[in-house]
Amino acid sequence: MSTIAARAGVSKNTVSLALRHDPQIPADTRRRIEEIARELGYAKNPVVSQLMAELRKAHPAGYRRTFALLNANHDLLAFTRHPTVPAYVAGCRRRAALHGYSLDEFWLHDPELYGDRLNRILRARGIRGVIVVGLMRENRLPQRFSVTWQNHAVVVTGVRTRQPTLPFACADHHSLVLDAMEQTRRLGYRRPALVLEHAIDALVDGRFSAGFWLGQQSLPESDRLPAFLDVEAARTEPALFHAWRERHQPDVIFTLHTVVREWLQAAGLRVPRDMGLVQLEMRSDCADWAGIDQHNDQTGEAAVDMLISQIHNDDILGMPASPRSTFIGGSWREGNTVRFQ
Repeated sequence: MSTIAARAGVSKNTVSLALRHDPQIPADTRRRIEEIARELGYAKNPVVSQLMAELRKAHPAGYRRTFALLNANHDLLAFTRHPTVPAYVAGCRRRAALHGYSLDEFWLHDPELYGDRLNRILRARGIRGVIVVGLMRENRLPQRFSVTWQNHAVVVTGVRTRQPTLPFACADHHSLVLDAMEQTRRLGYRRPALVLEHAIDALVDGRFSAGFWLGQQSLPESDRLPAFLDVEAARTEPALFHAWRERHQPDVIFTLHTVVREWLQAAGLRVPRDMGLVQLEMRSDCADWAGIDQHNDQTGEAAVDMLISQIHNDDILGMPASPRSTFIGGSWREGNTVRFQ
């Protein structure tokens, strides 16, 4: 490394940062140092690289750069009072701090934050990376912010966006339903059913219902039940749910909606004696349920890791032709809403 530094006329620390694609080093300087390293036959020692990575984890770097944490939820206070969004935010903050990054927060629906103004603010603060958190109703980002998506590295948490399609990190909804199917079969349930608002399933490209359909293929055909996808309509007309339940006779229900428990109780059914319930996203408002922990904080961490990777590779700033994705697996949690073996 000393030889590279001497040839390039820079310090060893500059060489070290450049070979790690650190954005503190200008892109032209990084490319010049990388070219000299190739000419000299320099290659990283993987053992040393791993050791240095572990040391950086144990002793986080001081503040270097700032990312934008963009609240895309319609609620200005979603970062603190939404049932699920705070977990994403906690993961983002934890991982950013580990790597020495600060987070500046913005609200996507601020009426004074039109697209070009946000871009000017980010440019003035030297912010090159954006993490989008809190999309819950739609998976499309406002066109007025297109200049931001085009000029920054952007990673979305929770869903895959369209128009534009950007790199994203989210729970593996497909596999977590398969996990729920496997766990409830282990407990002796034979007629599992999915109760989910269709708009939520559409938001994640149908991965919930696809996982449910695939899991059903291992069941006898007589135990394969249709999903109930009209939860919002049933909130005002519960008879829709009860008619579906009485017709198909499930013995355990997979859902995201705590109102299902209220509907069952109103019908005189006791959980778990008469019906099992599985929460597909464990939250504080359903702490006693059995279900799947989606590890949304780990999704936030993964988004930060993806963003740092993009920042360190100038060729994938903006909207990449082939956006990358990271899926986080869930974990089964025991609870009082299913029977024990």
